[in-house]
Amino acid sequence: MAAEAVPGVQAAPPAMSEISRLVGVFFEPGKTFADIAQRPRWLVPILIGIVIGAGYLYAFNTHVGWEPYLHRILDNNPRMLQLPPDQRQRIFDMQLRIVPITSYVAAVVFPFLTFLLGAAISAGIIKGLMGVPIKFKQAFAAFAYGSLPRSIYAILSTAVLFATKNPEDFDPQNGFFSNPSVLMDPRTSSKFLYTIAGNLDVFVIWVLLLIAMGLKAAGGKRLAFSGALFSVVLPFAVYVLLRAALVAAGISG
Repeated sequence: MAAEAVPGVQAAPPAMSEISRLVGVFFEPGKTFADIAQRPRWLVPILIGIVIGAGYLYAFNTHVGWEPYLHRILDNNPRMLQLPPDQRQRIFDMQLRIVPITSYVAAVVFPFLTFLLGAAISAGIIKGLMGVPIKFKQAFAAFAYGSLPRSIYAILSTAVLFATKNPEDFDPQNGFFSNPSVLMDPRTSSKFLYTIAGNLDVFVIWVLLLIAMGLKAAGGKRLAFSGALFSVVLPFAVYVLLRAALVAAGISG
């Protein structure tokens, strides 16, 4: 005699393939992050971000080079302008030797460390302040997949890099026209406000919303989307304000 289905019991949805996840983050984020919360993998999106980010840096390094960019950064630093010319030149030469190497190292290491720290802070806020149990690996996977729009940003910035008429004026940290800082002159504007404007970016907001959706899926019904978004936006806002203060003080570029 055939077994009868038990009323009210639904079979778990089949696991999504990796390709389906990568596409679904953009077109079906709710369904996709529900699958990610149940099966929190993270290696593939991190590898994609590393490869595309390193490719963007390679394009900049070969098509433009770091010299004009470093000149703009150091020449607009008040602390640097107070130094004797020979000392400024030594610092510039050292930066020109180091930055092309450290930029590739950062492209490999920085995403992992960012997701690690961000997931730890957000999971701590959700569990500590909101009392919602959430696993670290779920939060880490939410950060990994939620940050995929950064790869689109890098691809678009690479296209702008090759299309611009004056490549030496290209800013690798602000390669695509997706935030208010493009309307500001970095030489005359307040460095504090310029840094904040640069982080009010369409792609940054997109990433924050996707990560919050991933955390909401991991937290289930006990976690409101507003709470998940708060756990992401609060540490990000603190980071932006601290970085803007350091840039304004001439300590960071």
